[in-house]
Amino acid sequence: MEERRYDIDWIRVIAIGLLLVYHVAIGFQSWGVLIGFITAERSWPSLWIPMSMLNVWRIPLLFFVSGMGVCFALRRRTWARLLPERARRILLPFLFGMIAVVPLHSYLWQVHQGFETDYRPGPGHLWFLGNLFVYVLLLMPLFQHLKRNRVVSQKDLTAREKMPFVQRAAGWMRSPLGLLPVVALFVLEALLLGPQPFEMYAMTWHGFFLGLLAFFFGFFFVWCGSVFWNMLLRWKWLFLALAAGLFVVRITLLGVPAPNYLVSIESNCWVLTVFAFGYHGLNRPSKVLRYLSQAAYPVYIIHMVFLYLGSLFIFRLDLPVQVQFALLLLFTLAGCLAFYELVIRRVCFIRPLFGLKTDNP
Repeated sequence: MEERRYDIDWIRVIAIGLLLVYHVAIGFQSWGVLIGFITAERSWPSLWIPMSMLNVWRIPLLFFVSGMGVCFALRRRTWARLLPERARRILLPFLFGMIAVVPLHSYLWQVHQGFETDYRPGPGHLWFLGNLFVYVLLLMPLFQHLKRNRVVSQKDLTAREKMPFVQRAAGWMRSPLGLLPVVALFVLEALLLGPQPFEMYAMTWHGFFLGLLAFFFGFFFVWCGSVFWNMLLRWKWLFLALAAGLFVVRITLLGVPAPNYLVSIESNCWVLTVFAFGYHGLNRPSKVLRYLSQAAYPVYIIHMVFLYLGSLFIFRLDLPVQVQFALLLLFTLAGCLAFYELVIRRVCFIRPLFGLKTDNP
């Protein structure tokens, strides 16, 4: 039986946590109201500096991690078993969220704006799940081909005679230069679609195709095996230096918006940095991880409801914006975890609606 990759579990939890922090931060930007967020009367512009660094890689990272999860799952299942399982885990929560969760926080937004309230189903922040399920359907034939030509060890990459192309491609991952074609595809996507800004992922063709690439290469990186992960370890400081350097150039010299091709390169460097340092320091089990890895998905589904609830009350308080930010973040996180622990986790028929198995392990 293969060893579980705890670092990937940790990165998934951290990515969803960063998503929550990012959405809280939008409430303190003056433009947040334009994308349907409840915003504070006083903004906190300097908060956007770290958020702008985070924003170019937080969603791509989740797509990469999701593709990795499919690779791990397909090792132990046939495609005929995996598709119904992914329908239960992704499609069911997506449809439930569209008709039950998104209308709830839409209602809170209407109340805040003083509009006449009505029922507004839709994908909302759950657009990500809809994309994931489409990716599984589109890429499953290619994933099956990779599974049949799986790289098991470095010995698979030594004999080049009659080696399938996919195994030759895996061999390129011995060097950071092997990542150049990968990054080039992301740059090409950004150049062809020209998103303005680059971070406009939700329900756009840019978000769809960027996610498709990230989902596939997440699968591919895990499929490559230790040759890829050992390369990341050796070059982790290079990826960090490139990511940080490009961010500094973007913020100090280029301004906003920076050229999409540079933002795309920076995004990939951050993603590779996270995977490299995660593999270096997070690949170990813990009770906290076991709990959070179960809670992360339901928290992602419901967090906008508690964010909007907290915003309605906390933004009325005469407090410094920094204190409001801390209170809103704490309220949102505590509310989500409490609802998960007291309701979602303990009621068996509710669990599948949030992507969990019926039985409570």
